[in-house]
Amino acid sequence: YVAVFDPLDGSSNVDAGIPTGTIIGIYEHDESCDVAEFCVGNECTEEEAACLINTLQPGTNLVAAAYCLYSSSTFFVLTLGNGVYMFTLDEQIGEFVLSKPNVKIPEEATIMSFNEANVPKWDEPMQEVIQSWRRGTGKTNKRFSSRYIGSMVGDVHRTLLYGGVFGYPGDTKNPNGKLRLLYEGAPMSFIMEQAGGMSTTGRERVMEIKPEIVHQRIPVVMGSPVNVQEIVDAYTAADASE
Repeated sequence: YVAVFDPLDGSSNVDAGIPTGTIIGIYEHDESCDVAEFCVGNECTEEEAACLINTLQPGTNLVAAAYCLYSSSTFFVLTLGNGVYMFTLDEQIGEFVLSKPNVKIPEEATIMSFNEANVPKWDEPMQEVIQSWRRGTGKTNKRFSSRYIGSMVGDVHRTLLYGGVFGYPGDTKNPNGKLRLLYEGAPMSFIMEQAGGMSTTGRERVMEIKPEIVHQRIPVVMGSPVNVQEIVDAYTAADASE
C-alpha cells in the first residue's frame, strides 16, 4: 500500500492548546513502485521517481482514510470504504474503544466553519452564499452561526457530528486555497462522503481530482449535502451566466 499523511494538522495552534490532529490516506500499491534493496543514493533515483508518481492518485483510489484528533479526548475516525467508525482512546486500558459505529452527518444544519476574514477576497458565488447564510436568506431560510477553530481536523470533526459546512476556499491571495489535495483534501473528503456528506471545490468533486504534484493545493468545501449543494449550485449558475 501507499500511505500519505499530514502528521500534525493545526500545528500552528499547539502553543495555544487548540485541538490538533493527524490525517491519513491509504492507496493501493502499484507494481511500478519497487526499489531494489541493494541500490544506494543516486542509484535509486529512477526507481524512487516511479514510486513518487505512484502516490499521485485521485481520492477515488483510496482504500482507507482516517484522522486522529487530539483534544479533550483522543478520537480516531476511520473509513474502509463502507461507512465511518469513531473510536475514543480509553486511557485506563490503553485501547481505542468503538464509540460511534456508524457516523452519519446531518443532511443539513446551520453552522458554517470558514475564516470569514477572507470573505472579501473570495469569488462572487462563494461570497453570495455566505452572505445569504448570514442573513438567513439562503435556501433553508435560516440564519447560520459561525464556528471556526482553524485546525482542519477539529473543524471537520465538529462538522461530522453536528452538521453544517467547513471550507477553505480559494481567494485573491491563494487562488487554489491552502489545503493539500493528496494528504488533506482527499482523505478527509473520503471520510465525509462515507458519512453521507459532500466535498467539492465548488466546481469539482474533490475525490475525482488527480494530483499533479505531491503538495498540490485546492479549494475545499465539505459538509452536510444540502448545504454543500447550495454552494455547488451557486457556482453552476455563475458559470452558466458567463
